[in-house]
Amino acid sequence: MKKVYQSGLWFGKIILGSVIFALGFNLFLGPNALNAGGISGLAMILVHLLGFGSVGLITFIVNLPLFILGGVKIGRKFLIGSLAGMLATSIALDALVFLPSPQVDPLLAALYGGLVCGLGLGMVFSTGGSTGGSDIIVRVLKLRWANVPIGIINSVFDFTVAVLTGLAFWDMSRTLYSGVAIFVTGRIIDAVVYRFDYSKVALIISDRHEEITSMINHDLDRGATYLHGEGSYSHQDKKVVLTVVKKQQIAELKRLVVEIDPNAFIVVQEAHQVLGEGFARYSHDSL
Repeated sequence: MKKVYQSGLWFGKIILGSVIFALGFNLFLGPNALNAGGISGLAMILVHLLGFGSVGLITFIVNLPLFILGGVKIGRKFLIGSLAGMLATSIALDALVFLPSPQVDPLLAALYGGLVCGLGLGMVFSTGGSTGGSDIIVRVLKLRWANVPIGIINSVFDFTVAVLTGLAFWDMSRTLYSGVAIFVTGRIIDAVVYRFDYSKVALIISDRHEEITSMINHDLDRGATYLHGEGSYSHQDKKVVLTVVKKQQIAELKRLVVEIDPNAFIVVQEAHQVLGEGFARYSHDSL
């Protein structure tokens, strides 16, 4: 029953993200002949050049051969997730085309379209799936360049589509505005996929390190590690306490440390994708 529930949430997140992407495209980008790159952008160009068809239908047709690549290179789970995302995106792009688009400046359309599309794509990417098309190619490239954020890879691919948009419509302002949409989309994708997973790393220097680590273990239910240091002036050995806590625990950590040792030296840094006990587990689907 638990697996069925988790599978339902997984599919639900993919479908919701796909619908959000379609809303961003239909409300802001498509009506202004802009796009956020990818196969949907290419589909918009083809519809314009051919004079028939719809963005959703062309997106579906172009996606089909790419699923062979995705299934072979990345695996069954990605293939199923991408198929669900592609079908949901293709249907939503055509089903929601009736919605009235707000009459806004092209720059605002690019900004808000990129924001909404990036939110949708980020939700889909965070499940280990995709909306198909260029997303499959991006995921394959991510396997090759694992240290490059997926939003950056996505943006490089999509800027090519932006150039083609300007050429197809004989209006380079379309390329420039689409470039804005693509940039915003890439940043929002990274924010959704990575930044919502932020934790905090704290380095604490104190002579009362044993009391502090005991507090971290019992009051915050977190682990701690001693790093060995040396005072630059006194040349005395120092034990530095290193701990990783959830974002919402950092205020409590600082309060408790200062209660134990008002003279403690505390350094707090951002951390994301923390793997290990009490945090996330590694998965080959991770981005």
